[in-house]
Amino acid sequence: MSVINTKVKPFKAQAYKAGEFIEVTDANIEGKWAVFFFYPADFTFVCPTELGDVADYYDEFQKMGVEIYSVSTDTHFTHKAWHDSSETIGKIQYTMIGDPTGALTRNFDNMREDMGLADRGTFIVDPDGIIQAVEVTSEGIGRNAVDLLRKVKAAQYVRANPGEVCPAKWEEGDATLAPSLDLVGKI
Repeated sequence: MSVINTKVKPFKAQAYKAGEFIEVTDANIEGKWAVFFFYPADFTFVCPTELGDVADYYDEFQKMGVEIYSVSTDTHFTHKAWHDSSETIGKIQYTMIGDPTGALTRNFDNMREDMGLADRGTFIVDPDGIIQAVEVTSEGIGRNAVDLLRKVKAAQYVRANPGEVCPAKWEEGDATLAPSLDLVGKI
């Protein structure tokens, strides 16, 4: 079952951010845009390249009013150890949520049950807590922060402009579409 257009379920988790352990709950995302960036495990191969890529664009996400939450089934302690020992992970300023019970990962229907690991899944959540976009790739396929930025911009545009939609490859400033009977068969 798809989680698109569903509300994020209540959650509470421990996280690592800016040299501190913090608690994160569903209340933290109320009224804000959020990206939940799930990955299989700390100290692996594709994961640090993705997390580092998102870290490189974190300021841009922040300017758009978007908070990033990376999530794996590791603990917040493991996140700190990885942050302290890896140059790539050390540049992360966003929140790294530990989900050792898998509760948050299951809330997003993103758990590989046979392994106890999160799938490589990205979820864009609007200020009402509704999931607007989902991307899940297999183990060896890394994601791209630039394309994630584009998708968030499109989601924000559609929310701010009811009656308009963003076509394929839409970039900020490009033309949009206003779905109507007149467009049927004309695109």
